[in-house]
Amino acid sequence: MVEANYLVIGSGIAGLTFAVKIAEKFPERKVLIVTKSTEEESNTKYAQGGVSIVLDHDKDSFKKHIEDTLIAGDGLCTEAVVKMVVEKGPARLKELLLWGANFDKDDEGNFDLGKEGGHSEYRIVHHKDITGYEIERTLLEQVRRLSNIELLSHHYAIDLITDHHIKDSKLSNKTCYGAYVLDQKSSNIITVKADATLLASGGIGRVYGHTTNPIVATGDGIAMAYRAKTRISDMEFIQFHPTAMYDVRGGRSSFLISEAVRGFGAYLRNQKGYRFMPDYDDRAELASRDIVSQSIDNELKKSGETHVFLDCTHLELDGFKAHFPNIYKHCLDNHIDVEKDWIPVVPASHYLCGGIDVDMDGKTSIENLFACGECTKTGLHGANRLASNSLLEAMVYSHEIYKYHCENPSKISDLNIPKWNDEGTVVPEEHIIIQHNLKELQALMRDYVGIVRSDARLKSAKKRLDLIYTEVETFYKTSKITTSLCELRNMVNVAYLIITQSIARKENKGGFFSKDNVEKVKA
Repeated sequence: MVEANYLVIGSGIAGLTFAVKIAEKFPERKVLIVTKSTEEESNTKYAQGGVSIVLDHDKDSFKKHIEDTLIAGDGLCTEAVVKMVVEKGPARLKELLLWGANFDKDDEGNFDLGKEGGHSEYRIVHHKDITGYEIERTLLEQVRRLSNIELLSHHYAIDLITDHHIKDSKLSNKTCYGAYVLDQKSSNIITVKADATLLASGGIGRVYGHTTNPIVATGDGIAMAYRAKTRISDMEFIQFHPTAMYDVRGGRSSFLISEAVRGFGAYLRNQKGYRFMPDYDDRAELASRDIVSQSIDNELKKSGETHVFLDCTHLELDGFKAHFPNIYKHCLDNHIDVEKDWIPVVPASHYLCGGIDVDMDGKTSIENLFACGECTKTGLHGANRLASNSLLEAMVYSHEIYKYHCENPSKISDLNIPKWNDEGTVVPEEHIIIQHNLKELQALMRDYVGIVRSDARLKSAKKRLDLIYTEVETFYKTSKITTSLCELRNMVNVAYLIITQSIARKENKGGFFSKDNVEKVKA
């Protein structure tokens, strides 16, 4: 048994920001962070673009940023949330700067603001093309200086501890008391009892296989919350990043070519060299991500090709290298000289706009359980996230959760929490079952639940997923816990949520597009 005042699951911008603030405010209270890989491995680390912040009020305004966000969200944003996040953003950026974060500036010492798809003004604060890496570095430095924070890397959260784990008929309210956590090095399962638990576990990209997300993005927090019967919504709104580099030799896509490259002036071309985006939207390459992704998908379906190209050959090379050094180097490492060669790109799973329902204080439908970051549905993104609003959301919501805890400190529970029970289970020998089902699941999601969906494909996907679910659950109930088995189980749960909520959606909005809904409108 391990006890903590605050348990934080995840070590990206959302979890670390809350941990630093609450630890500074209450030095006598213990903050425990668990993360399943190394301490810096998270979606935050790989965020290239930046943070959308209104700083230049002569050219920009909160009103413009709010309007851009609402347009991208396609009518499904919560306007009060959008207003709160946009207007509180500058103060949160100021804190990051005080903690030591560095962002690019021009020769006059002003922030070198970028512009990305869906934005009407230049408002993206960035650090080269590795903004997330810089923010992660800054936050981890703050964590290390605080003695009341303990960060356990290579510790995997298996399940939330809620009332159903406790054999007491008097308990009727849904309450979270902590989590069961696997120490991946010793294989021991630790019972963590906490006054308050924060899920900051990131996204779901690996459910699709082809993704810009890191290998840790398996939807663990959402799946744990789902099994604990927390409210979860808008899972049908998957944002596919239009331009992940396509490996023409291996047929894979993973490395992100930032939205900012198109903001810098790059063109999208098909295999014949034709610049096609002006045919689809007046904003051309700067249209929102859902439109660009659907446009590329349509080009690929028409041609039968596997990828399109991003053309940077007309851009000023020194400026490109200064703004995108990591992208430039990665292209060179893959024998692509952006001065002469087009970059092969394809849409890939990038960001989840839905997730665990939270209010404006980050509270879930379960008492003492909070959530922040990509695993949540706050109402900011609606049906489609505006570029570079995700880091902003995490910064603002982690602060709002911190404020709530300052005003409403959690009470210590005196309940006896049972240890993890794995009686009757054995060490699995057939790991091929995990790998086979993982590959089948990922192919199913790409082929049946991708950028363009249909009623028939979604229903077929659900039938096939039911078979995978039955096999995985049977294997799970008889096996000792392993990270790969738990990740697969979580991805199956997440896939179920995406498929069923896609079936329920009868109108195309933002990141959700079904060809059957188009036919209904025409009829």
